[in-house]
Amino acid sequence: MSEKKALVLVGPTGVGKTRVSVEIARWLPIEIISADSRQVYRYMDIGTDKPSPEIRRKIPHHFIDRLDPDQEYSAGQFAREARIVAQEIFSRHRVPLVVGGSGLYVRAMLEGFFGEDYRDEQLRRRLLARARVEGAEALYQELLKRDPETARGTHPHNVKRIVRALEIVYLTGQPASLIRRKRKDPAPFGWVKFGLLMERPALYERIDARVEAMFDQGLVEEVQRLLEKGYHRDLNALNSVGYQEVIDFLEEKIDLYTCVELVKRHTRRYAKRQLTWFRAEKEIRWYRIQDDVDVARVAKEIADAYLLEVDAGERKRIVKAENSK
Repeated sequence: MSEKKALVLVGPTGVGKTRVSVEIARWLPIEIISADSRQVYRYMDIGTDKPSPEIRRKIPHHFIDRLDPDQEYSAGQFAREARIVAQEIFSRHRVPLVVGGSGLYVRAMLEGFFGEDYRDEQLRRRLLARARVEGAEALYQELLKRDPETARGTHPHNVKRIVRALEIVYLTGQPASLIRRKRKDPAPFGWVKFGLLMERPALYERIDARVEAMFDQGLVEEVQRLLEKGYHRDLNALNSVGYQEVIDFLEEKIDLYTCVELVKRHTRRYAKRQLTWFRAEKEIRWYRIQDDVDVARVAKEIADAYLLEVDAGERKRIVKAENSK
């Protein structure tokens, strides 16, 4: 194992990962690898809460605006590409800071997936047909029973991922989560994981405020532009909280008030699922944020804790790179 270590920052949506990352940049020479399954797509800025252009000018970001919404992308692809990018960052004597709420993407990058690719096109077509007839929720409930770990990290409307997980279960007789643990392919570097927490009422309040801000900033218009470009709601990229509800509003299935409230509710539920996923990760060091004042303190504590985890030679290179900025 290389002495080099990536810094990993995870937590639920709305907890303040971007703000803490910006503060960490004051103490470490970082480049950010976005482990977010939706920020990788172009034209989806407001609904995915991408870092502002100003932040991205100050701190190099990777895996943002990489694909068009109709292009397929998977955790496996991300893992392969993110490892290459991390190695390139190390070669510049900088620190890869992996930031995101997509637990599957983070795990794939660091720990890897199983080596054998279990696939059966006929089985997949049958599962997709079931999803169209019975609805995604029915298949999600089945996944909860057969592979609860994967289900907890999967959105109930993400038909593609639900079908893929069930395909593996049917073909192997084992949950995908178990197979992944058996066939490790870890990254060729180490890592140190940190997580951000907030009291649930405060987190939900922040989520509600952020959703309202998204609508004020033009979320409806963003979705309208996507539809006008020819992208449709069945695309995996648009199978996301915020986009599905706004499409329902644009199709006059719900009114605007209901749309906003549904986005708030679904985002809160998503944050809860993220917490469930990350709390199962034993190696995460948790930091609790109460308010904006905590951001700078937590960022400095994380930077200091990270430096204690790398060897003396690597620490010297990092400090030298930071001082030369």
